[in-house]
Amino acid sequence: MIDSPYMPYAFALLIAIPFLILLRQFVYTYIKLKNQEMKLLTIKGSSEQRIHAYERLTLLLERLKPSNLVTKFDPNLAVHEFVFLTEKAVNEEFDYNASQQLYLPKNTWSNVVNSKNNVIHLLHKTYENLNENATLQDFKTVFLMNYMNGEDYISSTLEDLRKENLIAN
Repeated sequence: MIDSPYMPYAFALLIAIPFLILLRQFVYTYIKLKNQEMKLLTIKGSSEQRIHAYERLTLLLERLKPSNLVTKFDPNLAVHEFVFLTEKAVNEEFDYNASQQLYLPKNTWSNVVNSKNNVIHLLHKTYENLNENATLQDFKTVFLMNYMNGEDYISSTLEDLRKENLIAN
């Protein structure tokens, strides 16, 4: 039996089996670690995207504040021109940031949409209730006063964004 022609093969197999087991274990561990790394990168990426979304929406809400809107555009515009351009600017800014809703809870996005709609509604309501002979400066003053006397929905939405961002991170 010791002089068997299969003895060198048996000896080689006996030596190779532990190496094959170690190689298999190494490959299995390597694949497992790579999968964990990919999961961490995915979580980190979505977290960074969520933070970016909160930043962009905070900027959007700041730009929607009537105090910032009244400083836009030429002061020599007619009131109806100012209303048109302001509404257009608000909608364009909102459309530009609409993709951020993917990274936010549904109720937060609803608050952002409501804030935008409330600003446009206030803009039109102020225009409708304004005297025909009013100047652009009069319109801006009344617009700001109406916002200040009403609910500060933009600040409450900003506060909700801040709280949610702290909870999410």
